[in-house]
Amino acid sequence: MFQLDQFIAKFVTKRANSMFEQDLLRNKEKLGLAIKDKEVLVIGGAGTIGSSFIRALLPFEPKSLIVVDINENGLAELTRDLRSEPGLFVPDDFVTYPMSYADPVFTKMFIERGGFDIVANFSAHKHVRSEKDRYSVEALLENNVIRARKLLDLMVNYPPKHFFCVSTDKAANPVNIMGGSKKIMEEMIMSYSQLYPITTARFANVAFSNGSLPAAFMERLNKIQPLSAPSDIKRYFVSPEESGQICLLACILGKSGQVYFPKLQKEQEMSFGEIGINLLREFGYQPLICSTEQEALAAVADLKNGSKNYPIILSSSDTSGEKPYEEFYTPTEVVDLNIYEALGVVTNLRPKSMTEIDRLFVKLQSIFESSEATKADIVIAMKEFLVNFDHIEKGKSLDSKM
Repeated sequence: MFQLDQFIAKFVTKRANSMFEQDLLRNKEKLGLAIKDKEVLVIGGAGTIGSSFIRALLPFEPKSLIVVDINENGLAELTRDLRSEPGLFVPDDFVTYPMSYADPVFTKMFIERGGFDIVANFSAHKHVRSEKDRYSVEALLENNVIRARKLLDLMVNYPPKHFFCVSTDKAANPVNIMGGSKKIMEEMIMSYSQLYPITTARFANVAFSNGSLPAAFMERLNKIQPLSAPSDIKRYFVSPEESGQICLLACILGKSGQVYFPKLQKEQEMSFGEIGINLLREFGYQPLICSTEQEALAAVADLKNGSKNYPIILSSSDTSGEKPYEEFYTPTEVVDLNIYEALGVVTNLRPKSMTEIDRLFVKLQSIFESSEATKADIVIAMKEFLVNFDHIEKGKSLDSKM
């Protein structure tokens, strides 16, 4: 029987154990003191990273766990999963709410509970694919930046002991709007970091996370459809379990204003094509490398007639916002690699003033309200705020490809 966790360990991360195992063991007492009998709110907890954070948190026995997510089905599956895992602690006060954290009802719930000791926000547009036109970009910025600020303002009157908001490696020298939005988010939360403790984390691709290309491979296999992957893009990967552990360590142990990232080496990068080819072989197929979608679709007919040659398209990347390499920090950022075994820390981010944040918000709102505004206008406003935002525009989105 195929075991995804084993496949990830063998072919993707190439680690039998979590890379954060030692950091978790060394800080077990600190984590326990900070979490036990505390009230916890997880926003976006039905997703891969949010649910992994919850699994990493629960062994430390929080008093309550409130999970908010717009994915009602995902919350139901999360509950079934947690309740079905032998020996996993689930507090008596465990409630899932299918709502947006931008909804008035969320604010009502938050205030009536008097805030939380620990708040972790995983709600985000996370895909480069989300960048298409002015409407998709506005929705992305609304979720990743504007709604996030409403949450920050809400917590001013109910300051948590720990607040964590997930970022991305694509925020380091961003070339796409998703990465740029996360860099704006980093700048924004740092402006609040003197009011209550705030940390964030940039990390690699989470192997087989919801909506990712490797997860799409599984969907394609189930539907007997061709696999497709870029041939010239390499990425770092962590397992779903490791993604939750990164966030837990950063959330609980980090000092306010710090950015965390995994200490991965260049030789640990791999391509999506490699993952797809290994996955096909694991399922007993012989990968059939195709150069066009037509060639791959033609091969599906043979596949349905019993052929073991499974089509996979490997093509060069030609869409907007695709960065050919990954980085977790920039040359201007001061990094400490000695605090943790497997985590690096950016320590010198200087928060922008609230005046600068306000100016950006006014500019974005003006663009959003204009019927003449374009995606390019939004990019210009972002570049004015982010001096290192070098947007790659190719006039083509991932939705135009298989």
